[in-house]
Amino acid sequence: MATLSLPVAHPQVSLWRQGRRRLHGLPSCQFRHAGRVQSSYRGLEALYDDGYGTVKDLDYFYQALGQLVEHDSGPPCWLCPVDAGSTVEDAPLMLYLPGVDGMGMGLCMHHKALGRIFELRCLHIPFHDRTPFEELVTMVEDVVRAEHSTSPNKPIYLLGNSFGGCLALAVAARNPRIDLILVLVNPATSFERSEIKKLLSVFSPLSNNACIAITALLNYNIDNEVNMALSRMQSGQHPLEALIRLTSNMSTSLKHTNILDKLPKDTLKWKLKLMKRAAQYANCRLQSVTAEVLLLASCDDNLLPSKSEAYRLQNKIPKSKIFFFEKHGHSLLLEHGVHVSSIIKCAGLYRHSRRYHRVFDYIPPSTTELKEVDKASIDLLFRTCPAMFSTLEDGTVVRGLAGVPEDGPVLLVGNHMLLGIELISLAAEFMRHKKAVVRGIAHPLLFPKKTKTWSEGHDFFDFLNLWGGVPMTYKYIYELLATGEFVLLYPGGYREALHCKGEEHSIFWPEQTEFVRMAAQCNATIVPFGVVGEDDLVNLLCTFDNIRSAPFGKEIMRAYSKHLNLRDAKHEVIFPGVCMKIPGRFYYRFGKPIPMRGRQDVLTDRRAATVLYAHIKSEVKGIISYLLEKREEDEYRKISRRLMFMASQGFNTQVPSFDP
Repeated sequence: MATLSLPVAHPQVSLWRQGRRRLHGLPSCQFRHAGRVQSSYRGLEALYDDGYGTVKDLDYFYQALGQLVEHDSGPPCWLCPVDAGSTVEDAPLMLYLPGVDGMGMGLCMHHKALGRIFELRCLHIPFHDRTPFEELVTMVEDVVRAEHSTSPNKPIYLLGNSFGGCLALAVAARNPRIDLILVLVNPATSFERSEIKKLLSVFSPLSNNACIAITALLNYNIDNEVNMALSRMQSGQHPLEALIRLTSNMSTSLKHTNILDKLPKDTLKWKLKLMKRAAQYANCRLQSVTAEVLLLASCDDNLLPSKSEAYRLQNKIPKSKIFFFEKHGHSLLLEHGVHVSSIIKCAGLYRHSRRYHRVFDYIPPSTTELKEVDKASIDLLFRTCPAMFSTLEDGTVVRGLAGVPEDGPVLLVGNHMLLGIELISLAAEFMRHKKAVVRGIAHPLLFPKKTKTWSEGHDFFDFLNLWGGVPMTYKYIYELLATGEFVLLYPGGYREALHCKGEEHSIFWPEQTEFVRMAAQCNATIVPFGVVGEDDLVNLLCTFDNIRSAPFGKEIMRAYSKHLNLRDAKHEVIFPGVCMKIPGRFYYRFGKPIPMRGRQDVLTDRRAATVLYAHIKSEVKGIISYLLEKREEDEYRKISRRLMFMASQGFNTQVPSFDP
C-alpha cells in the first residue's frame, strides 16, 4: 500500500497507509500486515506500549483534518494507520466507521492501542463526496463479506462513532449470519430526538459555516480538558505547564473554525440529510441485529441524547452491554481517559474465533492498564505497604521475588486473606518486577454477566478480566499450565476468604490432590506461599456464625449458599461485615520451588500424590507461622513509622522490613 503524505509541519500527520480504491470487491489480502512477533500471547508481551498519552493535545487532530479538507478528493476509501504498529498473531479485523464528518481521523488517540490487537482499517469519506447512505452500507458490507469468506470462523469488529454507529447497525442487520461484534460510540440513531437538530433548524438562516461552528462548540467538552490538566498535575507535571497545555487545547479547538472556509457550501445540508437517512435506516432494522453490541454512551453529550438512547438500544438488541461515561461529551474518542481497547477486554468481547475462550483469547495488561490498577489500589498500597520475600533453591530467604522461577509453567499455591484482598498487590508485583501475568483461579461468582458499567474507574471484576482470571475448573488449570502460564491457586477458596472471627491465618484445604497431578503432567513448578496481615487491616463485625444464630438465620444461609452454588454445602458462607482499623502491614513469602518434571510417581501412585499434597500444605502453614513470628521484628510494621520513613526518604522508596 502507498503512504498518504500530508504536507503539514506536524511530524506525525503522515500517518496513513492508504488503499486508494473503491471498496467494492476489494480482496482482504491487500490489507494484511506483514510483520509478526512471536510470544506467549500471540506475539504481544506483557506491559506492552498501548500508545495512550502519546497524542497529548488536539493539534495533531485538527492540523491533519485541515489538510485533508484542503487536499483530499475522490471516492471513499480505507486508511490503515501506520502508527498502529505490528498486530498480534491472527488478529481479528476491526473496521472504524467515522462520524458524520467522515474523515476517519476520530480514532487517532487509539490507533496504537487498537492496532496492536486488531487489524485496523479506518473508513475515509471526503467532504466533497456525496455517496448516498445505502451505497456506503453496501461498500462496508462488501468488505465484511469478503473478509468473512476468507476467514469464516473469525469475528469482524465494527467500531461505529455517531453516524458510523448507524452504518454499523445497518450492516449488522443485513448480515445476521456473519459473526460481527459492534462497538457503538454515541450512535446517531437518536438524531430525530436530538438537540442539535432543533438548534440547527433555529439557526438555519445563518451561513453554513456559522451552523457548523455552533455544532463544534457544543461538541467541545471543557470539563474533560480540565480533568486532563488535573491528571497531568497529579502525575508530577508543573501546574503552570499543565495550565498552558489546557489553554492551548481550548484555543486550538476554538480556532479550528478556519477549516470551515474550505468546505463546500452545501456540506451542512448534505450531512444533515445523510444523518437523518442513516438514523431512519438503522432504526427500522434494529430487530434484525443479532450481533454482540457494546454501547459506549456519554452522559454529558450536548449533541445527542446518548444516555437514554443506550437504554433504548439495549432493550431492542438482545446481546448488548452499556458502558457509561459520566463526565464526557459527544466526541468521546478524542477525550482524555477513554481507553477503548481496555473496555473491550473487560467486556469479554475480544476473541479470535466464534466462541470466547478465557485462556487462548487472553491479551496481557498494557502499561496504561497497570497504571489504572495502581491508581485504583494506591490507597490499599499506602495503608498496607506490602513486603514480599521469596526462597532461593538453597533455602535462603531474600527480599523480593528472586526465588520465584522466571519462566512458566508455575503453580503458585497459598492461603487467602479476608476477602482475598492480597490479590491486587501480588498480581501487580509480579507484573512490575517479573513481567509475568499471574492467572488467578476464582469462584464463578466473580465473573458476573454485567450489562451496564460506569466509567468512574474499573471495578474489581474488570481487573479480574484484565489480569486473566478464570473460573475454577480443572480444565482451565490444565490449559493454563499447558501453555506455560503463572497460575494462582487457593485450595481453601471462598472458605478462607470469608473466614470467621478467630480463624485468621487458618487454611481450609479439601482432600483432593488434582492440582498436584496436573502440575506433574505439565512439568510445572509448584511454589507454595503464605500471606499474613489482614488482621491488622479490619475488624470483623459479623460473619455467618452470627447470622446463623439469628431468627430464620439457618434458612437464609441455606438459600444463599444454594444460590451461589458453593462447593462445600457443610459450610454456609455469607460476606462478612467489617470495619477499618489502624492498618498494619501485609507480608508475603514464597517458599522453595518444587519442580514437578519427572515426577511420574505422582501421576501413577495416589499415595505419592497425597504425600506431596500434604508436604505443600505443611509448607504453607510453616510460611504463615514464619511470617507471624518475623513480623514482630519489623520496626516499620506500624503505619506511623512508615509515614516518617517515607516523609524523609521519599514516598517511592521501598520501606525496610525485618531481616529474613
